[in-house]
Amino acid sequence: MNDPIGDMLTRIRNGQLRGKSTVDTPASKLRAWVLDVLADEGYIRGYESKSGNDGHPAFEISLKYYEGTPVIREVKRVSKPGRRVYLGAKDIPTVRQGLGVSIVSTPKGVMSDANARSQNVGGEVLCTVF
Repeated sequence: MNDPIGDMLTRIRNGQLRGKSTVDTPASKLRAWVLDVLADEGYIRGYESKSGNDGHPAFEISLKYYEGTPVIREVKRVSKPGRRVYLGAKDIPTVRQGLGVSIVSTPKGVMSDANARSQNVGGEVLCTVF
């Protein structure tokens, strides 16, 4: 698999389209950091570690709904393996006039766009969520 973050976001998107309460994804540190930001921003209920069907570590992501509709309306991968997108702190765009969030991988860790701007640190824009 070339794009583990893109795979995880697609699993979340597909799970919400099917109305599932949880989805499973293989575990990694970067995925955990991205899931931490999604949980802190209120887009997912949370996640927990477990052993997958093949014995490898996995995450079980609890999806969040509001009145039957998914909380995540749109999730888009920005920086892809074929084209990485790096931006400075002042250049990180707001998503939907501040209603959404960009997830940025910085030297200080993976964080939301608002935290990156407040700490004046830029990095790779992983994805946007609205």
